[in-house]
Amino acid sequence: MFERETEAAAARAQAQVDGGIVQGVVDDQVLAFKGIPFAAPPVGPLRWRPPQPVSGWSGIRRAEGYGPDSMQVPFPDDAAPLRVTPREDCLYVNVWRPARLSAHELPVMVWIYGGGFVNGGSSPAVYDGAPFARDGVVLVSFNYRLGNFGFFAHPALTAEQPGRLLGNYAFMDQIAALAWVRRNIAAFGGDPANVTIFGESAGGMSVHVLLTTALASGLFQKAIIESGGGRPGARALRSLAHGPASAESIGLALARRFGIPGQGPEALARLRAIPADELVSGLNMATASRVATYVGGPILDGQLCLGAPTDLYEAGAGARVPVMIGANSLDLGGDERMVEPARAIARSLSARGQAVYAFRFSYVAESLRTTLRGAPHASEIPFVFDTVAARYGSDLTSADATAARTMHRYWAAFASRGKPDVAGEPAWPGYETHTDLIMDFTNHGPVCGPDPWKARLDLVQHASERRERTARLRHQAASRR
Repeated sequence: MFERETEAAAARAQAQVDGGIVQGVVDDQVLAFKGIPFAAPPVGPLRWRPPQPVSGWSGIRRAEGYGPDSMQVPFPDDAAPLRVTPREDCLYVNVWRPARLSAHELPVMVWIYGGGFVNGGSSPAVYDGAPFARDGVVLVSFNYRLGNFGFFAHPALTAEQPGRLLGNYAFMDQIAALAWVRRNIAAFGGDPANVTIFGESAGGMSVHVLLTTALASGLFQKAIIESGGGRPGARALRSLAHGPASAESIGLALARRFGIPGQGPEALARLRAIPADELVSGLNMATASRVATYVGGPILDGQLCLGAPTDLYEAGAGARVPVMIGANSLDLGGDERMVEPARAIARSLSARGQAVYAFRFSYVAESLRTTLRGAPHASEIPFVFDTVAARYGSDLTSADATAARTMHRYWAAFASRGKPDVAGEPAWPGYETHTDLIMDFTNHGPVCGPDPWKARLDLVQHASERRERTARLRHQAASRR
C-alpha cells in the first residue's frame, strides 16, 4: 500500500516535456522542476549559433537542482548572488507550480533576469518562484547567454550562416525559452494563452525587445518592465556590420588579439576553440594580455533589435498587450535613464489605447533607512517575488514582509487577470497622460495618485528630446557627406 502511494505521488510530480519525462520535488505546497534543458548546449560548433533543439533522454530525468548559470565573471557585491557555477552549457529552464493541480489552467509568469547583459542567472535565492506558485501562478525562469557568448559578430559567422539571425544570441535564447513555454507549460498546469513576461534592468530592456520584434509575436499576452530604460543613448546600440564601431569590427579585433587572423572558416573554428574561461574574462592565456571581448550588448540587426523603444513605440511598433512599467526612486542613472523613459513609454502606449499601469518603487527596507534616501536599482526584486527573507535575513522586519506581500500580490493579479487589482488594497487605474496616475510603493504602503515628480520629469523629458533631435541632425549631416 505504501509503495503504491509513493509511486502515485512520484507520478504526480512528473511532466512530459521536449526531450522526455522530468521529475520535480514537492516542498511546502509547491512542486518545483529545476534544470530542464530547453535547447542543446551552445558549446563547440554551436557557440554563436541560434539555440538548437534539445536532445532527448531515456527514462526519467530528475529536475531537482538548477542547471549551470550563464558563463560570466560574477559581480562580487551582487544583491542576487548566483548559487551554482557558471558554464557555457547554460540553457536551462525552471518551473514552479502549486503541488495540488487546479481544475483549470493557471496563469504563467516568465522571469528575465538583469545584470547588464554580462551578469546574472536563474539560480539566485531572490528569484525563487515558490511564492508565486503558492498564489496560483506557474512561475518560469531560464538562463540566456551573456557577454561575448550572448552578443558577438564576425564576418566568418556572417558567411557561415547567410540570411540567418546573427549577433543577438541572448535574445534568440529568450525567444527559444518562450517557445518552450508555449509548447510545454500545459504539462505543468499552466495556460499557454495566459503568459506574462517580466524583467528588470537588462531583463526589462529584453522585454522591450520582445515586445517590438515580430519574432516573439504570440509568445506572451502581458508584459512587465522594471527599470528597463528605453530612450536612445541609455545604452549605445551597435550595428551588426559596416564601420569601425560595428559588432563585426569588434569581433575582428578580438580575433586578432587572440592571434587569430583572417575571416574564413578556419578563423571561426579557432574562435570557437577559445576556452570559455579565457573568452569570458578577456584574458589571452598565451600572451597574458587582456582583450576586448564584449560588443556592448544588443546589436542593431533589423530583426530582433530594431532601435530605441521610445522611438519604436512612438512610431506605432510593438505588441498591443497590457503593460506594467516603472522604475525605482533611487535607480542608477535616475530620472534620465530609467524614470522618465518609463513615463514616456507609458504615454506612448496609452495614447494608442493600450492598457498601461505605471509604478514607482520607493520602499526602503527598515534596516537601511538610516543610510539610503530611496530605493536603489534592483531593490524591488525581492519584494516582487516575496523573497525578502532571502535578501535581508535577520534584518527583515514585519513591515518589510508586509510590503513584499502586498507588492507581490499586485504582480500576481496582473498576471492572472491583466489588471493589478488586489482586494483590500488601493485601486490602480490605467495610466493616461492627462491624469498622470502612478502607483507608488512607499514606506507607508502603496499610494496611487498624480505623479509628484511631474515637474522634474518634464524638465528631463525636454532635455532628452533636445539631445535626441541634435543627435538625429548630426547623423543626417554625416550621412550626406
